[in-house]
Amino acid sequence: MTSQLVSPHWLEKHLTKDNLIVLDCRKAKPGTTPPRPLEEEYRDAHIPGAVYFDIDKLSDQNTPLPHMLAEDAWFAREVGKLGLRNDMTIIAYDEGDLFSAPRIWWMLRHYGATDVRVLDGGINAWRAEGRPLEQGEVSRAPQTFRARFDRQQVVSLAQVQAISEQGTAQIIDARAAGRFRGEVPEPRAGLHSGHIPNSLNVPFTLISADGKLKSPEALKQTFVDQGVDLEQPIVASCGSGVTAAALVFALETLGVEAKLYDGAWTEWGDLNGSQPVAKG
Repeated sequence: MTSQLVSPHWLEKHLTKDNLIVLDCRKAKPGTTPPRPLEEEYRDAHIPGAVYFDIDKLSDQNTPLPHMLAEDAWFAREVGKLGLRNDMTIIAYDEGDLFSAPRIWWMLRHYGATDVRVLDGGINAWRAEGRPLEQGEVSRAPQTFRARFDRQQVVSLAQVQAISEQGTAQIIDARAAGRFRGEVPEPRAGLHSGHIPNSLNVPFTLISADGKLKSPEALKQTFVDQGVDLEQPIVASCGSGVTAAALVFALETLGVEAKLYDGAWTEWGDLNGSQPVAKG
């Protein structure tokens, strides 16, 4: 168990601690038809005391790109309303596939939270172990969160262009292989199929096994098998900046730092853009 992960056993044991808050970060995957009402699923059953964290509502509302980082003061105010403080132990969980919880882990820690972790196995593991669930909506007393995002953790379109052309870092793409190779259409309209030239494909589904993060040895082998040199600089990308954070999370457990391209394929692959697209 790394410092970034907690087990269901650990979480149930610490649920009543005053300085701990649990965030239900479940999010529907793009292209899900019909769209899953995740907020309703949260109200139907969630880990006791968990607050619902809506990634879409807590991202920048002034850009057409999804899930982009919000301005510091606005983000601080909104997460403060949920009951978050910088010094709390914050536990994020999703369904157990590491699809969305790592994005909240990544966001909060770089906005200034000091102790953010992910529930290994998510709510599926919690359920499988017969642990308690509750219904309804949880409201916590508002808190003061002081946000100052570390912008060095993200790279821009121009920086990714330079990296792609000059090879100064490895670009790893968390999307499924078919999307990366350009064999299937993107789930979001208005995008090319394919990938950033000279990038590597590391589908985020490869970092977990049986709903939990792989062991360090297996994780390391997974990245190596996909052609990643863990000794060289890494930038993670995906469709919209969510599952890229899962790769950053997995690398962090190995002691490897990686930056994130927040605009991701939604920005790079725009049909109205002029970025080069590779396939195969």
